[in-house]
Amino acid sequence: MDIIVAIIIGIVQGLTEFLPVSSSAHLVFAQTFFGLNSNNISFDVLLHLGTLVAVVGFFLPDIINMIIAFFKSIADLFRGQFREGIQEDPYKKLAWYTIAASVPVGIVGILFNDLVSSLFSGVTFPAFFLLITGCLLYYSERHTNGDVNLKNLSLKDSVFMGIGQACAILPGLSRSGTTIAFGYLAGLNKEFAAKFSFILSIPAILGAALVEMNGIGAGFATNAIPYTLGFLAAVISGLFAIKVLLKLIQEKSLDVFAYYCWIVGAIILVGSLFFF
Repeated sequence: MDIIVAIIIGIVQGLTEFLPVSSSAHLVFAQTFFGLNSNNISFDVLLHLGTLVAVVGFFLPDIINMIIAFFKSIADLFRGQFREGIQEDPYKKLAWYTIAASVPVGIVGILFNDLVSSLFSGVTFPAFFLLITGCLLYYSERHTNGDVNLKNLSLKDSVFMGIGQACAILPGLSRSGTTIAFGYLAGLNKEFAAKFSFILSIPAILGAALVEMNGIGAGFATNAIPYTLGFLAAVISGLFAIKVLLKLIQEKSLDVFAYYCWIVGAIILVGSLFFF
């Protein structure tokens, strides 16, 4: 694999994993443009691990507190104080609600993995679902007056966002965009919806990477330098994308991403009829 191409695709993965414009669609578009094999699973897994490093690094204090709180809540379970502990400690709630919200994507990934994989074979389906992402972003942006945060987050709200994440297994439906949109619709405030979306991405990305981990060794052995630089590009651009999106959500709106999804989706969809 060419080094420059690996870096470009790594940047694309890092940016689009967290900006609400669908990393799956953009990876398909980029691989098609560069004439790469869209089934290069080992490189895709490595790029996803790069974005995993980015989101864990960005929210490391929260992740550490969640892990500590999780084990404390296990002790609460044996003391018969599990429910009280979750209500009193926000990180216990965040840990368990993240687990609960991750169940839908796990179920969908297991049951429909082969069907979804077949949709990655061309650009038509990703382009179509990118248009749907734009509609979700535009519609949900008009429902951003919620006041739900971690303190009053319910299990139902969490699972609802998890269902949104499960829908985003389809190529072209942005994972971050769909989960944030579902958070808005559930009444979460803008900043917490984005933060919870990013935290939800951790088990989703890790689970997807573990499923395909077996093939990463052979690919890395023959492309060590391009793979490493692509991985680093995904980490750096992922950190940048998280910071940018959080700032935009606080100060602006998601409309710009809706317009982007519509424009790119329409161009690729029309182009697929004549060129791809």
